Amino acid sequence: MTALETAVDTLLEHADDGPVAFDGIRLESDGEETYTLSTPTIERDGLEAAVLRDVLTGLDDLEPYVRNWYHWQVRTGGEGTARRAFLRWCEHAPRSTDETQGAEPGDESLTPPERDAALETGIDREWGQLAITARFLDNDDPNGERVYDCWHVDDADTALEELEVLDEPRDARKIATTDEDGRYRPLKTAPTLRSGWAFTGLSGQELVDTVGFIYPATIANWHREQRGNLDVDHWVDTAARQTGIYDVIDELPREALNWLAEACCVDSQCLRRREWEYDAGDDLEPAGGDGPFPCREPCSLVVAAARKWAILESETEKTYELELTTSEWNQLADLIDAVADGRVDDIREADVNDGANRYRARYLRAKRFDDGELDARERSE
Repeated sequence: MTALETAVDTLLEHADDGPVAFDGIRLESDGEETYTLSTPTIERDGLEAAVLRDVLTGLDDLEPYVRNWYHWQVRTGGEGTARRAFLRWCEHAPRSTDETQGAEPGDESLTPPERDAALETGIDREWGQLAITARFLDNDDPNGERVYDCWHVDDADTALEELEVLDEPRDARKIATTDEDGRYRPLKTAPTLRSGWAFTGLSGQELVDTVGFIYPATIANWHREQRGNLDVDHWVDTAARQTGIYDVIDELPREALNWLAEACCVDSQCLRRREWEYDAGDDLEPAGGDGPFPCREPCSLVVAAARKWAILESETEKTYELELTTSEWNQLADLIDAVADGRVDDIREADVNDGANRYRARYLRAKRFDDGELDARERSE
């Protein structure tokens, strides 16, 4: 028995238990040992079981619908789960309640025949800094089973033999731990994922596990958002439940939350799209970002940073006098910008025109520091 015949027999068994409607195919028994079959291009009724079976196995236009139904409803299962929704997103399939329908005009969903053709060469999606390709396991003898490849977006044009090829999802933990320079990554959704690796031929569950190790909870939160039940904890709620050394963060001034969000929660620093605000109905000034997956609450890094800023903001502002040339004053701004934008390592040693150049900074320190401190005087009012 071929894979298609197995799928057809299973489909008929399900139709005998009740109407089948999935991704554009509809099959229903009329109770008199005949069936009604429809797709966007085919409409047949009064089909006896043997005739229906011949139609389902004999018409090329129907094969993509049958294989698609078998893959999702029998092989994959998990209807309503985040895992299933994510895998369907990977191949531009309709999600959630739309599974009972075909692709809607104007949306990005693909019909089963369109996906069949695309899966032969692979359907590419991006999830943060991950490039994901969904494809058929075997194009020569296709039975609808999918496998998935996953690697860094920067390696999209790199030959596989030049990458570290992996197949165990837990290996993703090590990849997510350090950046290209071997530094620890406290924020897993920071845009600092290192490249040079590839997972190939993953099953659907293995792909979900791999993504989970690299970007924890992103699939689950994305799925909650898709279903309209993302539970968002705003800053006021998060700050109120802190205890111990973090109890002080609710003392951070309201305006400082805007500076915090601009420092930590923009696209250049985190791939999550911030959905939490200061409070419900009290939005922060910086935009939440354009990331594909939502951020539902201030993370541990934000809370830790907020503790430090709450302490610093409790200090009284003072006015200082110090001697600087105009160029030296501008150089201070250059230094702050370079550190804040993380481009210090990109400044060439010979580029002394850049105010954040290491030799320029050392010269300024030699000239304006006294006993290791900036030579400045506190001005009395």
